[in-house]
Amino acid sequence: MTTLPTHTEKKLGLVIDLDTCVGCHACVTACKGWNTENYGAPLADTDAYGGDPVGSFLNRVHSFEVQPETGPAQLVHFPKSCLHCDDAPCVTVCPTGASYKRVEDGIVLVNESDCIGCGLCAWACPYGAREMDPSEKVMKKCTLCVDRIYNENLPEIDREPACVRTCPTGARHFGDLADPESAVSQLVAARGGMDLMPEQGTTPVNKYLPPRPKDQPTDILAPLLDVTEEVPGGFLGWLDKTLEKLG
Repeated sequence: MTTLPTHTEKKLGLVIDLDTCVGCHACVTACKGWNTENYGAPLADTDAYGGDPVGSFLNRVHSFEVQPETGPAQLVHFPKSCLHCDDAPCVTVCPTGASYKRVEDGIVLVNESDCIGCGLCAWACPYGAREMDPSEKVMKKCTLCVDRIYNENLPEIDREPACVRTCPTGARHFGDLADPESAVSQLVAARGGMDLMPEQGTTPVNKYLPPRPKDQPTDILAPLLDVTEEVPGGFLGWLDKTLEKLG
């Protein structure tokens, strides 16, 4: 069996804002694309539009309709992938050492050349975050795009997970959650970031920011709604007058 490190120098992970995720699946598509073309064995995706589709994904988005005690029902989009837990049962159950947690950054990875496809890690993971690739017969999981975040051939702005880079609403954030001064740690502190299923005792690194109640007013758009001029000038003024004449 594999042992976990007693400590890690960093805790790289994701902070996902459930208030701004719109369930567009851009993160799913970006994850599938990057991990099919780069790190490890390609992700299976055969007969996608046929009668027997086969595929594997490292990131999924689930949608739930939630009825709060007060106020209207809310549709919550819930992205889920490997949470890179501090006490990762998928690592300790692995009989070959293929699953391991890195000391330098806390990322949980699979050495595919040592994976025998036994599925014990998927059985041990309480989050369903591992998938057996049906074509390659090896276990696949989120790598936090380890081949992107350290790749000096990429522009610095691109050295973050593909799902984070592509999110159109900025719902996904990446950083070191062991550093209390990091942007992700401050975001968790400010918004009351939560662990997924804390009763499992896995101490996940990834955090979720809860959705705000929709029956409460918000001033997020207030600056965009302020009237800057009673009478528009310049091009907008000309356009306004022209439309009045046409009307």
